[in-house]
Amino acid sequence: MKIVEVSNSNEIKRFHQVPHTIYKDDANWIAHIRQEVEAVFDPNKNSYFTHGSAARFILENKQGETIGRVAAFIDNKKAHTFNQATGGMGFFECIENEQAAHMLFNACKSWLTERGMEAMDGPVNFGEKDRYWGLLVNGFEHPPIYANSYNPPYYQAFFENYGFQTYFNQHNFIKPLTQKLPEKYINKFERIKENKDYRLETINKNNLKKYAEDFREVYNAAWVTHDNFKEMSSNQAMAMMQKIKPVMETDLIWYAYYKDKPISFVIMLPELNQFFKVTHGNFNIWGKLKFLIQKLFSKPKYVWGIVFGVTPKFQGLGMESYILFAAAEHLRTKRPNYKKVIMTWIGDFNPKMIHISKSMGAKNYHDLKTYRKLFDENAVFERSPIIE
Repeated sequence: MKIVEVSNSNEIKRFHQVPHTIYKDDANWIAHIRQEVEAVFDPNKNSYFTHGSAARFILENKQGETIGRVAAFIDNKKAHTFNQATGGMGFFECIENEQAAHMLFNACKSWLTERGMEAMDGPVNFGEKDRYWGLLVNGFEHPPIYANSYNPPYYQAFFENYGFQTYFNQHNFIKPLTQKLPEKYINKFERIKENKDYRLETINKNNLKKYAEDFREVYNAAWVTHDNFKEMSSNQAMAMMQKIKPVMETDLIWYAYYKDKPISFVIMLPELNQFFKVTHGNFNIWGKLKFLIQKLFSKPKYVWGIVFGVTPKFQGLGMESYILFAAAEHLRTKRPNYKKVIMTWIGDFNPKMIHISKSMGAKNYHDLKTYRKLFDENAVFERSPIIE
């Protein structure tokens, strides 16, 4: 077997072909969009290259067939904020052969070590945590969520036998929209609703700049306690809104205000893999046409909760009941094609949010792990800190 660093168009094509080999007999699998994955490795499209670097590798067998792939990357803004300088690895796919898998891991370790790294997290993204992050360890019977991780069960042994340790666990939850929230949440909603200083509204596509800024205000206040938090800029918030605008449904995005000041939001989208599955991972002109036809004529069953936040001052006051109950009731009564809501992953470093999700009746859908491998086996391993 031989490791090849990806450096030309043919090797890029082979890199993208590997998942189609691994999952050819998996009826659940829905391919990531090739063009979106490729954008991760394009310095003109991924801003992380302004403060980092990345490399890709493929693995050949004796016959010259491509049997695995992986990527390694360094985010210099975060790498040196840990006890050990930490890079990342991701986009791992491999046949069921542990020797092959460990060759791919070693390629990442060598590349990172040469650049001063002392540890690597994986599988992670060279970008934000909302996509391509974590290793699926439970929930294989469920189809993958758009741009989220999905993999064969045998990958877990590859990682753990190599010496990766759990840095944090991740949980996606699912809840039937036909199931009302528990009475205590309804009571909290009614109590807050009676106070005229509070109000709810759905997003208006014609005023995205306002809602982007409201999102940024809540996000920066609510996420400041998260590990390696970086404040979101106005440009980043607006870019996020523009990115989701083509698939945005206005009554799936809700904001809560207190005396006209934004204090909470929930952003939901149709679960996009319901549309993307017909493209087979290629969003070329034909893929786009298939996507549009599917989107126009299908009735999606799943709504995807991608982010929810409450400013610290209003946490613990029932704000989750106020905004989530209103959104859920609207979907239950006005959008009957939506049967279930899938919530994007919550790390076990955020036990409060996990408790809220479960107390609202949500059940586990996918469980994943983010691993960390310390290159010095005598170094002390520490898990991701808990959000207080």
